Amino acid sequence: MPFKSGRFQKKWRDSIPTIVFLVICLALWQIIVSYFKLPLWLIPSPIDVLKAFWNTRELLWAHTLTTLLETTAGFVLAIALGLAAGVAMVLSPLIKRLFYPLLIVSQTVPLIAVAPLLILWLGYGLLPKIVTVVLVCFFPIAVSLIEGLEVSDDDLLNLLKSMGATRWQILYMIRWPNALPSFFAGLKIAATYSVMGAVIGEWLGASSGLGVYLTRSSHSFRTDQVFAAIVAITILSLFYFVLIAGIRRLALPWLHTKED
Repeated sequence: MPFKSGRFQKKWRDSIPTIVFLVICLALWQIIVSYFKLPLWLIPSPIDVLKAFWNTRELLWAHTLTTLLETTAGFVLAIALGLAAGVAMVLSPLIKRLFYPLLIVSQTVPLIAVAPLLILWLGYGLLPKIVTVVLVCFFPIAVSLIEGLEVSDDDLLNLLKSMGATRWQILYMIRWPNALPSFFAGLKIAATYSVMGAVIGEWLGASSGLGVYLTRSSHSFRTDQVFAAIVAITILSLFYFVLIAGIRRLALPWLHTKED
């Protein structure tokens, strides 16, 4: 218990500079808007954003739930596909030679150019938004897993091979444990991208979601509501990031013991 308490106090002390800097930025923002009497439609003050967040909380929550559903479904599907692709490419050099270059090239195509095609092919329901999230999250998950699986102790690999271990046994006993830190690093990156993917899909065609809320608020010059939506998107992204970090702590406790 004292160890955990001390670790919590250390993390709290480490976060104080960030909190102080954030408070200073918000205070300066409020002072500038108030001093120059900037109009609400141009740039709202933090207090205006807070009021908009509270006054439209029920509507904002309804749109957030839609984005949450799309993001969660797409993120889980991206993890499953990333795991399958990563394992397949590591176990089969032929599959890697065929598909890894395509995986890299796919990242040169802007998502904003692909999303309209998904709307055209899949309609205006949840499916195109889920697919958009998958496209955003799949790359960092798959690449981080592949890189992690390929970095292993050569002596251990040769030892297991000399003992007649199969590729699956080597994967389970050596490659997978070594790949977990890299895999979770990719999950953290994908977690922060996932909400953005859902919002982009909603911009191009949807009836609900934070992207729809953003678009409607922007068209009506309710900049305070636009900032409120940005706050909601940020909170949602941080939620997924913290969730993955918590799962990583449970799955890899020895790493956090070293770090602490």
